Amino acid sequence: MEYLKWSTEDRIATITIARPPANALASGLLKELSAVLDEIEGNEEVRVVLVHGEGRFFSAGADIKEFTTIKTGEDFAKLAEYGQDLFERMEYFPKPIIAAIHGAALGGGLELAMACHFRLVAENAKLGLPELQLGLVPGFAGSQRLPRYVGVARAAEMLFTSDPITGVEAVQYGLANHAYPEEELLENAYNLAGKIAKKSPVSIGAAIKLLNYTKHEAFYKGVKDEAKLFGDVFLSEDGQEGISAFLEKRQPEFKGR
Repeated sequence: MEYLKWSTEDRIATITIARPPANALASGLLKELSAVLDEIEGNEEVRVVLVHGEGRFFSAGADIKEFTTIKTGEDFAKLAEYGQDLFERMEYFPKPIIAAIHGAALGGGLELAMACHFRLVAENAKLGLPELQLGLVPGFAGSQRLPRYVGVARAAEMLFTSDPITGVEAVQYGLANHAYPEEELLENAYNLAGKIAKKSPVSIGAAIKLLNYTKHEAFYKGVKDEAKLFGDVFLSEDGQEGISAFLEKRQPEFKGR
């Protein structure tokens, strides 16, 4: 790995974006991220994924210098589609992904964070989509995900002005889950990851699928599949273990089956 570091401990996989100075999302970094997700998805010991940035930033955006090497609109579209497909995979990833954001998450950096299932932010972090300031538009589905979190009116203001918001504002607007002093961010991110890692991987994976219906599917399809998954999860080994543990007044031991 040239741009990423990753490790696992206590059922948590930590992915660190390490491409100084700004952790810009070059195409090579995106390919490395895809490869890491392949390994994590097949690792039964990993229950939760945590993504953060090394140095001053989470990620200050796409690699603008790389853009200057692209000559055709078709090639730009291919780059955008690759990022979109990767981030959609993250959104549907069967293991929860937590983004711990400090410094700045701008442009592609925010688009990556919005594809995660949780966003924890430093209070003084800066989050935004400044592409219009460069005469561009978001390319990794930012124009579609941002309104789903903050509403169309506020998303329009963020896009058209290119002004970033703080971590505190991100929580107020519904873009982030919690804001902390920067020095407490990772501790709280790992606390959340540890709490989730104790849950059944079977039910967590089903819940991720169902929550994504609220973004992309009709209500009737979501509730129909919820009924089916409710039965599937109940009959799984984890489901039976959870019920037994409740009745026996003990902590469950989930196996992911």
